[in-house]
Amino acid sequence: MYSGIKLKPPFFEIGPKAYLYGADVVALAKAADAASKKYGVDIIFTTPYVDIVPVVQATERLHVFAPHIDPIKPGRGVADILPEAVKAAGAVGVMLNHSEKPLSISELKQAIDRADEVGLATIVCADSVAEARAIANLAPNIIVAEPTGLIGTGQTSDMDYVLESIRMIKEVNPEIMVLQGAGISNGQDVYRVIYAGAEATGSSSGITKAADPAAMVEEMIRAVREAWDARSK
Repeated sequence: MYSGIKLKPPFFEIGPKAYLYGADVVALAKAADAASKKYGVDIIFTTPYVDIVPVVQATERLHVFAPHIDPIKPGRGVADILPEAVKAAGAVGVMLNHSEKPLSISELKQAIDRADEVGLATIVCADSVAEARAIANLAPNIIVAEPTGLIGTGQTSDMDYVLESIRMIKEVNPEIMVLQGAGISNGQDVYRVIYAGAEATGSSSGITKAADPAAMVEEMIRAVREAWDARSK
């Protein structure tokens, strides 16, 4: 596990995926940066590779992550994603094993090891509770517990899944932070998941497909803060 991560709960992850690019990604990043400052909530911004540099340059508080790396070292590897290059571009972490870019456990271990080696935090996606437990044994910094079938549907995980996945991950390694994702489409979804016990949540299509993405970022980050504060009372 990379020890230099500066992220603290509660936090939120925004991933534009391929919904946005160029100036639109930077505009969304600026809105996220403003919400992070306003509500004191850390935000992971998982941006397309080519937008890492402009997003880093345009923001102050965001934790900019790459959407993938390959476990290669400098040398041959046309079209592979070199971890050192991601780090040099200004990213502080990497997302791994998203349902759109799945990895085997063996591949995942190699990628986490390389990320640790170069100083990139890792956020790893898990579909089932059993997969979350297996991934926890690899010691990433964060596990995203999100049933693949719910991604982009607007339907969120049921409370049994939320609570059981958190329990299972913390049982293996209490230092791993848990993000509950999939189907988060508004502030109410965010509030429910954070209040239930998650340290974080996130959204991609719920933000990028909103009529006003910047306003939706504001709504969701405000909900993170309100749920966390209510939970702490």
